[in-house]
Amino acid sequence: MSILDTNKEFAYVIAQVAEVAGYIWQKGWGERNGGNITVRVTEFATPQWASMPALSEPIAIGTTLPMLKGHYFYAKGTQKRMRDLARDPMGNGAIIRITDDAAHYEIIADNPVMPTSELPSHLMVQNYLLESGSCYKATLHTHPIELVAMSHLPRFKASQSMTRTLWSMIPETLAFAPLGIGWVPYEVPGSMELAQATLKQIQHYDVTMWEKHGVFAVGQDIMDAFDQVDVLNKAAIIFMSARAMGGEPEGLSDQAMKDVQEIFHLPKSRPC
Repeated sequence: MSILDTNKEFAYVIAQVAEVAGYIWQKGWGERNGGNITVRVTEFATPQWASMPALSEPIAIGTTLPMLKGHYFYAKGTQKRMRDLARDPMGNGAIIRITDDAAHYEIIADNPVMPTSELPSHLMVQNYLLESGSCYKATLHTHPIELVAMSHLPRFKASQSMTRTLWSMIPETLAFAPLGIGWVPYEVPGSMELAQATLKQIQHYDVTMWEKHGVFAVGQDIMDAFDQVDVLNKAAIIFMSARAMGGEPEGLSDQAMKDVQEIFHLPKSRPC
């Protein structure tokens, strides 16, 4: 019996993960085993989860994250493809339980699928979200083509310049990604340096650009995280399409963007 059989609400969350994985593959944002997803699922845990035997030895996170003690997460597996996760989320990911020392995790279901190598980044951000009282539960890393391309251009190597350009392409970008996009200079994938730099940016932004690599996003659920990346990448596509027509995109004026913010009462900080 799969852990998905424990309740319908939990099964829905995992189905949503599979749906997002499918979108990522279709968009070309998850080549081979690229990208990863982690969702906090503690609220769906039944009493039986606590007594489930571990399918692995305790695995070190690389740091101590006290807010995560006893919490449960769904994590995409390392070397697993998004297209396969879309078809079989529990065969290409696992449920992990954070141990009492808050420095290790163990796999409890359904199979001993090792989580993504980017797990430290995900868990450090999840620890911050809990510590700050946020209702956000999902973290996403993916490789949106046009945003990654923009990160190679010197003029966009800062949050302010990239955010302003993306916001100015279409009003919906400002409306649906109102915090803009953070910036993390290149770090080795999977490193603690990347995790620490990401954590600093996520305190201010829901989506952060990893230079020449991809983006890291947070959301109330995985669809929320995906939607923000999707909106920002759509703006990048509009920017590049206009450039391809032979000119520099004019973009919305500062006043036009201010009007959108004021008329629609757009938040300037995370809603929860």
